[in-house]
Amino acid sequence: MIRFDGRTAIVTGAGNGLGKSHALLLAERGANVVVNDLGGTVDGSGASSAAAESVVQEIASMGGNAIAHGANVTKADEVADMVDAAIKAFGAVDILVNNAGILRDKSFAKMTLADFKLVVDVHLMGSVTCTKAVWDHMRERGYGRIVMTSSSSGIYGNFGQSNYGAAKMGLVGLMNVLSLEGKKNGIRVNTLSPTAATRMTEGLLPPAALDLMTVESVSAGLAFLVSEEAPERTILCAGAGGYAATRIYETPGVYLPPEEQTPEDVAANFNRILDPAGQDMLTDGSGQTIKFVSAAAKHFGVSLG
Repeated sequence: MIRFDGRTAIVTGAGNGLGKSHALLLAERGANVVVNDLGGTVDGSGASSAAAESVVQEIASMGGNAIAHGANVTKADEVADMVDAAIKAFGAVDILVNNAGILRDKSFAKMTLADFKLVVDVHLMGSVTCTKAVWDHMRERGYGRIVMTSSSSGIYGNFGQSNYGAAKMGLVGLMNVLSLEGKKNGIRVNTLSPTAATRMTEGLLPPAALDLMTVESVSAGLAFLVSEEAPERTILCAGAGGYAATRIYETPGVYLPPEEQTPEDVAANFNRILDPAGQDMLTDGSGQTIKFVSAAAKHFGVSLG
């Protein structure tokens, strides 16, 4: 059984929806939980401690340990205070679930730069700020489990969500790098791509579909991603009881000698470039460079030593 006894988790945006479900499940499985929530509306306006305090009371009623903290995830000083409060209350921070987010949906033509920046600040920079606040602590202890929350809107795109999509795909890049940097210190970083019936999806889908999209089904996947035996660098998609993984592959592509390195020859070979046969999942940014340079070296008979 996956348990979290003796572990402490910070869950951002945990006053409602997915974050609340994550916090309750982790607490039920033995974790000490810091319930973070600014208490704002879906678009990020307003603030209240009521939601976070209510979740803490719910955890306490089932015999769990939790504290509430209203840190704005975009403000480094407030996040630092939250981490300090967690360590003071429970001794350490073992798990960070970056879940907080807002929506400011509009087509790109109608969206203001302010609305674009705000959504990126909350989702992407908020996750950066919270992760930075626990990073050295986890490195020193040789243990950490961190989850970013992405979205199919970022991975695949969704009309009217250029700000949200850009932030959510940015979190995948953040995970990729931090997985490499944290590995030697026992820090595993993963990404959850959820779909669930929450304040953010109300009105977008028919009631029958929303009834199937329980937050609890998503939290089951989240709990695995922050467990002792967690994977690393994985994008786990979860919703309505379905679980899948999104992976980014690169096709083998083609090598064109210097005399054929023209736009016309790229166009002529484009179907070969798109051919997925033999595609590979690269594990760091150098993989692509090594592939291309190796092909060029072979053409010229150059030894790369």
